[in-house]
Amino acid sequence: MNTVDICNCDKPKEECGVFAIYGKDPEMDVTALTNYALFALQHRGQQSCGIAVNDNGTIIYHKNLGLVSEVFDKDVMSKLKGQMAVGHVRYSTSFENTRENAQPLVTKYVKGTLTIAHNGILTNSKTLRNQLEKEGCLFQGTNDTEVVAYLIAKERLNTRSVEDAVCNAMDKISGAYAFVVMSPTKIIAGRDPLGLKPLSLGKLGDSYIVASETVAFDAIGAEFVRDIDPGEVIVITKDGVRVVKEGSGNKGKMCIFEYIYFARPDSVIEGSSVYESRKEAGKYLARQNNTEADVVIAVPDSGIAAAIGYAEESGLPYEVGLMKNRYIARTFIQPTQKMRENAVRIKLNAIKNVVNGKRVIMVDDSIVRGTTSKRIVKLLREAGATEVHMKISSPPFLYPCYFGTDVGSQDELVAVGRTVEEICEMTGADSLDYLSLDNLMKTPIGARCGFCTSCFDGKYPMDIKEMAEKDPDDKRIFIKNLE
Repeated sequence: MNTVDICNCDKPKEECGVFAIYGKDPEMDVTALTNYALFALQHRGQQSCGIAVNDNGTIIYHKNLGLVSEVFDKDVMSKLKGQMAVGHVRYSTSFENTRENAQPLVTKYVKGTLTIAHNGILTNSKTLRNQLEKEGCLFQGTNDTEVVAYLIAKERLNTRSVEDAVCNAMDKISGAYAFVVMSPTKIIAGRDPLGLKPLSLGKLGDSYIVASETVAFDAIGAEFVRDIDPGEVIVITKDGVRVVKEGSGNKGKMCIFEYIYFARPDSVIEGSSVYESRKEAGKYLARQNNTEADVVIAVPDSGIAAAIGYAEESGLPYEVGLMKNRYIARTFIQPTQKMRENAVRIKLNAIKNVVNGKRVIMVDDSIVRGTTSKRIVKLLREAGATEVHMKISSPPFLYPCYFGTDVGSQDELVAVGRTVEEICEMTGADSLDYLSLDNLMKTPIGARCGFCTSCFDGKYPMDIKEMAEKDPDDKRIFIKNLE
């Protein structure tokens, strides 16, 4: 069955969200807490999810395709009892959406059981996979997580501890990743040396927690302790937390799209509020070009904070001009081309009383392919808007991403080979303004990290040509974009 995500048809997608908890309190229900946390992280992946629980060394797990609410019911939850748990939500950027690729991945090997949940993408995955297959490894799925699991299991045969095996495996992989690993007695967590993906440490009573975003801590009443540093590996045991691998010592290159779109607005990443960052983006948009208009509206939900910032800076009123249907199914059957083209109408509807006869500022966070923007502009005009001025709180996408965001070939990017005026004409808007890269970099106020902006400026944090040469069979390396 062909389906399309009509919630965000024209948005870049994040790969995954991870969560882990080591429960010190015997009365603590780690399964329920993990379930709540995954609800809070659901925006990071809606294709599959899973929870693995450690009950005195025995791993019990459940995972499947679907949302957290679809995969876990009372009967399933009642069977998942233990003292430690790992959870995962997944969006597939490069691989098939199958149950085999759902996480956490639970692997049994000669030293016991290994459970891993992973966010990101390896840039040398194909080469490593080929090597492991030649050594006799059998792969059940097609995702990078299996590669990491096999590497850790292999390293564990020659190391004193699973955390040492994790550190050795990290020396062999490259790419953008954050992960949690659960052994029968401990939880290990780490980030890639560039810190491209977020990962934080929290605490609930005497129990320690790791999550992709701080919003997961809020959901279960836990407190934020600190961000895990780029390249750092920590281990959580009955004795608490210790660092087993020091960080890389640099500020890292956090994906800037965490602040623009990926993260929930109520999260704090590397010391900077996502909500405030998005409001700042809206304010800078107004300062760049304060277009004459009557009302400011947002494309929900990701454009709301920027639209509020734009309204505050411009002095124009902010109104809810587009209503989002929050009860529609996650996916929508596509029986005909016309239904595919009109799918946005099922998710969004214009409020005529707000936009009729008005010059409208429409704020959105990004344009990737341009198809959805065109349909939304049409909706507003049909509702009576006399002018529609699009304000985008990020620069134009000009380059593909190789680090876990599904912005692939430049052929997919509407801004490649087109001027702003041409994109404006294509979408049917009266004007179009993108946030400049210089202004974007000012928006994460107080952030303690550096940023990857390669999708906007082509300045990759790794040598892309070298990546392609090392892993020539990997379809994610678009060599034609490098010529």
